[in-house]
Amino acid sequence: MFRNFDFQPQAWPFPQPGQSPYPTSSWPFRTPAPWAPDDEFDLREREQPLTFVLIHGSWADTSYWAGLAAELRKKGHTVYVPEYPGHGADPNKAVTHAMITKSIADYIVSNQLNNIILVGHSFGGSLVQTVAQQVPDRLKRLVFLNAFVLKDGEMLADEFPPPVKSVFEQLRKSTKDNTIMLPFPLYRESFANLASMEQVQHLYKAITPEPAGPFYEKLDLKKFYSLTVPRSYLFLTDDTVLPLGSPDYGWHPHMSSRLGLFRLIQTNGDHMSTVQYDPKRIARKLYEAARD
Repeated sequence: MFRNFDFQPQAWPFPQPGQSPYPTSSWPFRTPAPWAPDDEFDLREREQPLTFVLIHGSWADTSYWAGLAAELRKKGHTVYVPEYPGHGADPNKAVTHAMITKSIADYIVSNQLNNIILVGHSFGGSLVQTVAQQVPDRLKRLVFLNAFVLKDGEMLADEFPPPVKSVFEQLRKSTKDNTIMLPFPLYRESFANLASMEQVQHLYKAITPEPAGPFYEKLDLKKFYSLTVPRSYLFLTDDTVLPLGSPDYGWHPHMSSRLGLFRLIQTNGDHMSTVQYDPKRIARKLYEAARD
């Protein structure tokens, strides 16, 4: 496994001081609003059981969702967490976006799933888009969690700012199997910026090199943009993997606005650690994004 702890990107520009329009995070501490006590949220969740299919992003596997899935199940929801090629126990990194899409669509069909809340995180947002094209009649709502929303004909790499592209190209070329392994300093500062050092070290031990191929494939998304499936964007406001508040790059509003009419739910959190270390709060917000 390629683990270059000494790699220091020369042009990774984020976060950008003074650019963020969002308040300073206080995660994991929060004060519940007096009009929304826990028992009220519990009642709402018991009233509408939902079926979730959770699609993880890059440098992750299904364990990313473990805590969140457990919290959703406690509230009576049904949760499926499919793994896809090139990740988890699969050693083959020579995968394509189409292969990954097919594996998730086949999982949904083979398990006879219907009325689904299809959730994608990060890279998983592009999979929500392509899977939705294959099984539109099985979907109740699409939820993007700090996730890519690509334009028709785009590839993920088109949404990387130039300095990010440069860093990823350096990492990609340093391998023999066309993968990208995040250096620890980059993971710590940009992907898990709210976590403690001990938490970051624990998370980093679990990641493996990411297949780079799917980042550089142009996707046909014409059918996605013709669908009428309701959609939501759950935005974690402290995520500095992409620029905050930039009109040209970033999660929200740059990519979220492509969804047309959508429900926006916001809460503080970073890209990788918040879901795993504060799953109860994120499960609540995910329900708010998913419910009728």
